[in-house]
Amino acid sequence: MSQKPTQPTLDRRHFLKAASLTGAAFALGLSSTEAAVQNLSTVPGAAPAPSFGLTPYIQIEPSGRITLLNPVPEIGQGTYQSLPALMAEELGVSLDQVTIRQTNGAPQYGPQTAGGSYSVRGQYKALRQVGASAREMLRQAASQQWNVSVDECEADRAVVTHKPTGRKLTYGQLAETAAKLPVPKEPTLKDPSTFRMLGKPMPRPDIPLKVTGKAQFGIDASVKGMVYASVERCPVIGGKLISYDASQATRQKGVLNVVRVERVLNKNRYEGVAVIADSYWAALKGRKALRVQWDTKELDQFNSVDYEKKLRDLAQADGITGHNVGDFDKTFAEAPTKLEAFYETPIVSHSTMEPMNALAHWQPQDKVEVWVSAQGPDLVKDELARVLNLPKENITVHVLFNGGGFGRRLTQDYATEAALLSKATGKPVKLVWTREDDTTQGPFRPMTFSALRAGLSADGKAIALQHKVISPSIDATMDAKYDKTKPDGTMLEGTGDQKYEIPNLNTRYVHADIQIPLTYWRSVTSSTLAFSHECFLDEMAHKAGQDPMAYRLSMLTKDSDTKRVLTKLREVSGWDKPLPAGWGRGVAQWEFFAGLAGQVVEVSKQTDGSVKVEKVYCVIDLGTVVNPDAVKAQIEGSVAMALTAATKDGITFAHGQAVQTNFNTNRMLRINEMPAVEVHILADGGPTIKGVGEPGLPPLAPALANAVFAATGKRIRRLPFDLAAV
Repeated sequence: MSQKPTQPTLDRRHFLKAASLTGAAFALGLSSTEAAVQNLSTVPGAAPAPSFGLTPYIQIEPSGRITLLNPVPEIGQGTYQSLPALMAEELGVSLDQVTIRQTNGAPQYGPQTAGGSYSVRGQYKALRQVGASAREMLRQAASQQWNVSVDECEADRAVVTHKPTGRKLTYGQLAETAAKLPVPKEPTLKDPSTFRMLGKPMPRPDIPLKVTGKAQFGIDASVKGMVYASVERCPVIGGKLISYDASQATRQKGVLNVVRVERVLNKNRYEGVAVIADSYWAALKGRKALRVQWDTKELDQFNSVDYEKKLRDLAQADGITGHNVGDFDKTFAEAPTKLEAFYETPIVSHSTMEPMNALAHWQPQDKVEVWVSAQGPDLVKDELARVLNLPKENITVHVLFNGGGFGRRLTQDYATEAALLSKATGKPVKLVWTREDDTTQGPFRPMTFSALRAGLSADGKAIALQHKVISPSIDATMDAKYDKTKPDGTMLEGTGDQKYEIPNLNTRYVHADIQIPLTYWRSVTSSTLAFSHECFLDEMAHKAGQDPMAYRLSMLTKDSDTKRVLTKLREVSGWDKPLPAGWGRGVAQWEFFAGLAGQVVEVSKQTDGSVKVEKVYCVIDLGTVVNPDAVKAQIEGSVAMALTAATKDGITFAHGQAVQTNFNTNRMLRINEMPAVEVHILADGGPTIKGVGEPGLPPLAPALANAVFAATGKRIRRLPFDLAAV
């Protein structure tokens, strides 16, 4: 999902050092503007020590305890392992020798948001430098204590060894001395050939915690004296609260109070009625007993059928140019062969397995403490400060494990809602959304319709391509200052960035207003635009009478990462080998801000007329990989999510309300429907590090639709479609 956070910058000149007190911890960390060595009084077992204003990423106590601060929340993508591993590799420790803690949104940590597949690629060098600096300072401390050359001291496995004599000192024994040394301006990073962890399969330390039930998710949070809340919201999004009758609700056992509450979602404000109770079950029962009157004005006229017709009609508009090379109009008009197609994708929900929830405690002197599953503690702190009009120093955030994010947890409406309820009741309030709340209230991924036109030369070469996107805008539903006169880069994402050598390329955007709140979904608009763009490439290849893979490669005469991905994909998928009768292959690739991946999907036509997805081959280009096992898991998750969005249920609206309400009507992929996935990683150690969590999703739908065409001759231009009735 996801936004692209600002990359932290590390200036080694801004490393600072502080003298350590007896019994205090040696700590080293960085932020978006500076890094620091400081004493830390907040670590269990550490003696009180002066604060230097920054909370570090590495803490080493005299006892030998090592704590690594993970700057990006764990939402299933593996940052609980991958980011600490960057520091641990350079520090010379294994992850089973350290304690991992989550940062708290303090500004000195810099960006702390999980989004845009940016966690590793945004922190890779900076966190390695932190680990390397700490390692060099520990070696220097040992060399001083032994009065030997630092070159004779080797730091590894939390011990510094004097190589000639075999003498040893633990990191804990050296912590106090190390804290008094200058920080290296240019710490020497390890040669990748010497890595023990990075680039190799590693067990994730969060998995045992989750398997044994020790992992604490936001929904597990509990504090003394807390109460529960469930909020009734207008089923017609945007409806206004007229009145409510709480008499039946307050008669329910355990119900303590009923209050109004406001949900703040970016520029939007929605009213609700919250039932406060001593248990979640009581709050839910009380909510069901409410009698609420809503003013929906004309919002209840909104429906998917009419809105889709509106988008099709808008396809006739010129729109705003986003990307332009050459002269599409002239070349298309004169092309010997012309091709046009229209593609449609639906609104979908995020459907995280852990529903939205937050525990908030409004305390005296207008201080707020929040426990939450979120994609960034900094996001939570920023939004609470904005909505509650509080200074950020009055807000304490605890981000726990997330049961899925997918972009939904980039918005903090549920956290501010809980905080407002705590203020109103004077108690810690644990707010839990129902699955129906999650499914029907949004924000959602927008539907996008695409009108494509291409001109081919007499020998079938692509000489002109236009991709016009007709859709509502994510940014417009978030930002009151959205400018409709400018091209919307989010809604045109990737359409002008593909490496195909087409001399005349034009992308356009036609904006459509909508009352439904929208937000980023995993891989944002690439999750829909790759479908239309890459399926249309197949249509062009078919029109030219050429093999779809060969056709794409013929447009990649120059060296590029895309060419490498497709070449590798052709090899590993056995593209040129014949398939059994009734089978078909499809190919697609997509490059956008998060990274690059290509996929080949194999399907088979069954005797009952259905289509079975047999296997998915994926090649992902990373440049550098931290944990290949985590990459494979991310690709498998992307395939499952993309296959769900392509073949299950979109969110449709009637009378202003979402028709789909729970997993019975908003179905998820079943385990028996999951195909085999074979993942190949291109990681040559190049200078450009690319993302993992999102690039594996966009190619699936077009590769699947192209495979269905190869197997059945039926072209899929609208999602979702039913594999049982192709």
